[in-house]
Amino acid sequence: MERQFIEQLSARLPRHPQLLLGIGDDAALLRLASRADCVVTADLLADGTHFRLPSDDLRRVGRKALAVNLSDLAAMAARPVAAVVSLLLPRHNALSMATQIYDGMLPMAERFNVAIAGGDTNCWDGAPAIGVTAIGETTTRGVLRRDGALAGDAILVTGSLGGSRLGKHFDFTPRVSEALLLHRRFELHAAMDISDGLLIDLSRICAASGVGAQLDLGEIPISPAAEKWASKISAAKRGIGRTPLEHALSDGEDFELLLTTSAEESRKIIQQQPLDVPITKIGQIVAGSGITGRTASGDRQDLQPLGFEHGKMA
Repeated sequence: MERQFIEQLSARLPRHPQLLLGIGDDAALLRLASRADCVVTADLLADGTHFRLPSDDLRRVGRKALAVNLSDLAAMAARPVAAVVSLLLPRHNALSMATQIYDGMLPMAERFNVAIAGGDTNCWDGAPAIGVTAIGETTTRGVLRRDGALAGDAILVTGSLGGSRLGKHFDFTPRVSEALLLHRRFELHAAMDISDGLLIDLSRICAASGVGAQLDLGEIPISPAAEKWASKISAAKRGIGRTPLEHALSDGEDFELLLTTSAEESRKIIQQQPLDVPITKIGQIVAGSGITGRTASGDRQDLQPLGFEHGKMA
C-alpha cells in the first residue's frame, strides 16, 4: 500500500522553491533562508479524540491536521515553509483513507504555500491517527512568545469564540496572514493560538510571563455557534447547561489569536481594525497571578482555567 500511495502522491504534489528533495528518499532536504530561524511544531490527531469516524469526513480531518500546525506557526508569527505527514491507518482501507486525507490537506498546503516534504505511512488493526510536523521560518521581527506579557498590557483576540464543535474545529482558517501582518505593523508582547480554550490558554501566557489577568466579561466576542450550542444543550437537559459566555471562555479549538500589547498599541489596533476579521480588547494583564472576570456592573469573580480535554470528545 505504501509504495502505491507514494507513487500516487508524488504525482500530485506541486513543486516548491525551498524543497530541494522531497518524497521518495530517506529524508527531505529543505533550503531555509540564511538569516531566518527555523520554527518547528507537531500535532497528533486521533480518532475518538479529535475526530470520530465514520461520521466525520476524512477530507475535513486531513485539512484540520495541517491547519492546527499552521495555527501554531501563526501563534509565533512564523511563515510556513513545509510539513511532514505521518499516517497510521487501518490496514483494510488504508489506501482509500490516505487519499481522502490528502484530498483535504493539499488545498490547505497550496493556500499557505506549504511544501509537503515527506513523512511515513503505516497500517495496523487499530483506529487511524495523523501526525503532522510543520516547519516555519521567522521574519526579521523574530518570533512572538508566551512569556512577554507585561502588567498593564491589553488582552486582544481575533474573531469570535465558542461553539467550535458545531464545525469550526474542522473548517477554521489558521490566522497566519493575520499574525504576520500584526507582528509587522505593531509592537506585540505575547501571543498564542486559542486551541484549548480562552481561559486555559490565557492562564498559560500568565504563567509563562509571571502575571495575572482581568477579563471584561461583557467584551468577550461570543460566536453564533456558542449561542446555538448553549441553546441546544440547555434544551436537551431541560435548562441545565453552560451559557454562551461559558462556552466562549472554555470551549477548545477556536484557533483564534490571543495577544497582549501595550495600551497605546491596543488603541491603534482597535481603531484601525487592520484585519479581515475583527480584533477585540477583552481585558488587561495585571500584576500578581490568576484570572478574574469583571461584569458590566463591576462585580468580580475568580475564573478557573477550564478548557478542552484532549483525552475525550464532548
